[in-house]
Amino acid sequence: MLTELSIRDFAIIDEISITFKEGLTVLTGETGAGKSIIIDAIQLLSGGRGSVEFVRHGTKKAEIEGLFTVQPDHPIYKVGQDYGVDIDQDGMVVLERTITHQGKSICRVNGKLVTLGIMREFGHSLIDIHSQHETQSLMDPDRHVELLDVFAGEELRSVLDEYESVYDKYRTMKKRYKELSENEQEMAQRLDLLEFQLRELQGAEMQPLEDDELAEERKKLMNFEKVYQGIHDAYYSLYGEQRGLDWLSHAMTSLESTSDVDDNLAKLSEEMTNTYYLMEEMTFKLSNHMAELEFDPERLNQIESRLNELNRLKKKYGATVDDMLQYASRIEEEIDEIRNKDSHLSKMENEIAELSQDALLEAQGMHEIRAKAAEQLAEFIHVELRDLYLEKAAFAVDLQTKPGRQGDPELEGSPVQLLPNGIDLVKFLITTNPGEPLKELHKVASGGEMSRIMLALKRIFSRHQGITSVIFDEVDTGVSGRVAQAIAEKIYGISEGSQVLCISHLPQVAAMADTHVRIEKRVEDERTSTAAKELSLDEKADEISRMITGAELTATTVEHARELLTMADKHKSKSS
Repeated sequence: MLTELSIRDFAIIDEISITFKEGLTVLTGETGAGKSIIIDAIQLLSGGRGSVEFVRHGTKKAEIEGLFTVQPDHPIYKVGQDYGVDIDQDGMVVLERTITHQGKSICRVNGKLVTLGIMREFGHSLIDIHSQHETQSLMDPDRHVELLDVFAGEELRSVLDEYESVYDKYRTMKKRYKELSENEQEMAQRLDLLEFQLRELQGAEMQPLEDDELAEERKKLMNFEKVYQGIHDAYYSLYGEQRGLDWLSHAMTSLESTSDVDDNLAKLSEEMTNTYYLMEEMTFKLSNHMAELEFDPERLNQIESRLNELNRLKKKYGATVDDMLQYASRIEEEIDEIRNKDSHLSKMENEIAELSQDALLEAQGMHEIRAKAAEQLAEFIHVELRDLYLEKAAFAVDLQTKPGRQGDPELEGSPVQLLPNGIDLVKFLITTNPGEPLKELHKVASGGEMSRIMLALKRIFSRHQGITSVIFDEVDTGVSGRVAQAIAEKIYGISEGSQVLCISHLPQVAAMADTHVRIEKRVEDERTSTAAKELSLDEKADEISRMITGAELTATTVEHARELLTMADKHKSKSS
């Protein structure tokens, strides 16, 4: 959930900090007070497009910061892993967005700088914003297959994972087949290039880890004098009259003379004797190593020349010798493929056919699961629509397949085309008038009907999507009466599974709020600013009364507001 939102120098907002709670939070206030500006700020945290117009006049930058808390199994952990952003097990995620007066946008997730695209990935995992005038994923036909899959749950997820694995191999093989089969001239040119590269790499006669070994040897030769002097000094510090080993021998002899007098010194004498022989052995090793040292300037020249040659090749073929050897192995295989193109193409056709059949079997399994889920989803949506007084509306999930392209080494004997998520094209269709044909969601005309349809869909999908915060920006526009009450109950129903923030002008929705925040516009020192205040129960009744009358409070409207609050409490008790 969104726990804390801080906004500074954003539009008419000077500085504001709002603490959000679980359940349903409703934001109300006069038109122009800044309610939608707060939603705009949250939208920027989810990767929305920024503009210098958002920066408060006379300031250098607008700053927005949101603190989210998530459960240990939330999908955000996978997003963080994909993009190298640490998310602690305490489940706290901080999104930050800064827009400068020069138009520069700076994004951070848990303190790490990220691109706008990466921030959008995090934002979409945490926030789902719905407004009256904005096209959402629920209305986007290209996203309907994903939504149906979310509704279908784990049964489909396991099959989809297997399909995606096979499909990736299938696509890779088709791409290679196309490259090998098309354009004889390009293949001939490619063969000449690869053969030249292979001759150059093989002619270098590289050995695994050769560059590392040569670099180590060069390091020793270039530091020969330093190494020799160090061994020399260490050796003559130990060996010789009045040197370390001589004094250690004297100490050993002195302790040995006392060991028969004091038993406690016998152990010390034995340790001293062991130390002496260890140091004596160390002296022999230093002597041998010093004798073996030999400076060969010619060898250093050979190493430098060889490393220069390897570095020249690295610029063309890989960062290390091992990388270049692997590249040589790959192009050797590609050369063999091109030289024996016909046999390889025949082999690849067989592999493509096998992979396509495997993928088709998985896709058909998904199709059956989706077909069952589609029927169940339609039933659930019809129940939700009836609750929203769209009892005459009809909803259906249309599953179709995409025809295969002629000339492809496609599925043998099958007219369907494999897609990244199977063989299904999914569209949500609806009609709100009896006798009218089903149409795609985004073609539904009435704004009030669109709001109710969207709420019905959101009520179903919010249980499955794992979104932390759902935000509704005046989605109740154009409705009133019993429909307004039904919308209020649906929004509250969504808040039972996800945190919901809602801007509303409907008193029925405000009455259903667990937390009611009034957004106010103030003018101080000839500057306009926005403030937020969480309302008490009495203040909440007064605010709802103003929403009913749009004017001064009266005893009747206050009583009506309290009646709405009582009805809302009864509804919450029943649903809990």
